[in-house]
Amino acid sequence: MTKSPSLLQAIIPIVFLISLLSINVYLFGDDATYGANQIALLLAAAVGALIAGKIGFSWDHLLKGIVKSISSAMSAILILLLIGSLAGTWLISGIVPALIYYGLDILNPTIFLFAAVIVSAIVSLATGSSWTTAATIGIALVGIGKAMGIHEGVVAGAIISGAYFGDKMSPLSDTTNLAPAMAGTDLFTHIKYMALTTVPTISITLVIFLIWGFTIDSSSSIGTVEEVHQAIASKFTITPWLFLVPLIVVGMILKKVPALPALLAGALLGGVFAIIFQPNIVLEIAGSSGSYWDYYKGVMMALFNETSVATGNLMVDDLLSASGMFGMMNTIWLILCAMVFGGVMESAGMLKRMADSIIQYANSTGSLVASTAATSLFFNLTASDQYIAIVVPGRMFAPAYKDRGLAPENLSRTLEDAGTVTSVLVPWNTCGAYQSTVLGVGTFAYLPYAFFNILSPIMTITFAYLGIKIKKLAEKKDN
Repeated sequence: MTKSPSLLQAIIPIVFLISLLSINVYLFGDDATYGANQIALLLAAAVGALIAGKIGFSWDHLLKGIVKSISSAMSAILILLLIGSLAGTWLISGIVPALIYYGLDILNPTIFLFAAVIVSAIVSLATGSSWTTAATIGIALVGIGKAMGIHEGVVAGAIISGAYFGDKMSPLSDTTNLAPAMAGTDLFTHIKYMALTTVPTISITLVIFLIWGFTIDSSSSIGTVEEVHQAIASKFTITPWLFLVPLIVVGMILKKVPALPALLAGALLGGVFAIIFQPNIVLEIAGSSGSYWDYYKGVMMALFNETSVATGNLMVDDLLSASGMFGMMNTIWLILCAMVFGGVMESAGMLKRMADSIIQYANSTGSLVASTAATSLFFNLTASDQYIAIVVPGRMFAPAYKDRGLAPENLSRTLEDAGTVTSVLVPWNTCGAYQSTVLGVGTFAYLPYAFFNILSPIMTITFAYLGIKIKKLAEKKDN
């Protein structure tokens, strides 16, 4: 017979995990996510399973929870694999080099960070996906920023800020649909109400990056930009026709083609364009220069293997590299281990037990919203999945908001302001692992500069404590 875990029993695996993660960061630094953190997650899951077994949960029950948790991440894992392939063929086809080449002509260092937020926001708003934004325009923007001599963490922070603004506000986004469904309101009421906190937050973010741009010495990048131009042009055939592939992919997503077939089409089209526009590079990747099969071999290697193109310029060579499917395996390893831990904790009722203990201290509207935000952040840290960080707090807090006469859009807004945007700030969360891998920038490197993501939960909590735009159920009935 099973019984509910005590608060202490629920906390022990979390404390154990945090302790191991801290030790790993101290011992391994940025390399902690290349194995040490994965083992820490599995060991913490084992501790959770031992406690769960002690209070009566069978191994079969816990295993079903683990399988369910991993199943929820399968879409993300498949997308990661295809993103790796897409990055490879978009490199050898010249698509990413062309984006960097023309981007250096259009953008100057002073407005680059500001423009990176705007461009990322527009793409994410149109596609409803921060992941697709990072994998397409994000990769190119990181390359452009590096060529301008701007710190990669700052560039990634600007990209992620814009991408998550668009992800939050787009009716095509899965989290933007999930949050109101959990809270009990409709999509467009949710978006309209969320804009009250989201617009001020993105405005502050834009001002910060605009001011930051004026501190960048643009004169020092002129020579560097010219070197990058020459290095890329010496190796690739640069033509606007290359942009046809990303336009097709974006068009497919706008037409609501699912992400997996759209990304697969983008990766394969990149391979076709590589053979058409960059045949010499395809043969170089294949390691030979003979039969037609060598073109197949070169494209295939770009799809699955780590790929780089040498230009003779060390800085440009660093930009012109891609991971392929193989390069995504470490991230997938991290996601699988995180889902094992989350599956044990959720199936044993430990996550719910900790969240329940938080609700009892929420006596005011401000403290209720703050508790919701803290719980969403907590689940991002422990369950390692933004969907759990929306679904579980949404189900838990919905009755409390109703009992206090608060309209459900207060809850849905808080779930997005805290659950959606903070997921990318956690290295072992599916979102943090994905973005750091795709952009090639460590989570802790961009975290201090992802201003939109940091400010969003602070903004929603501030609104609640100050009583700004807090809709009551009575007001909703009168409208």
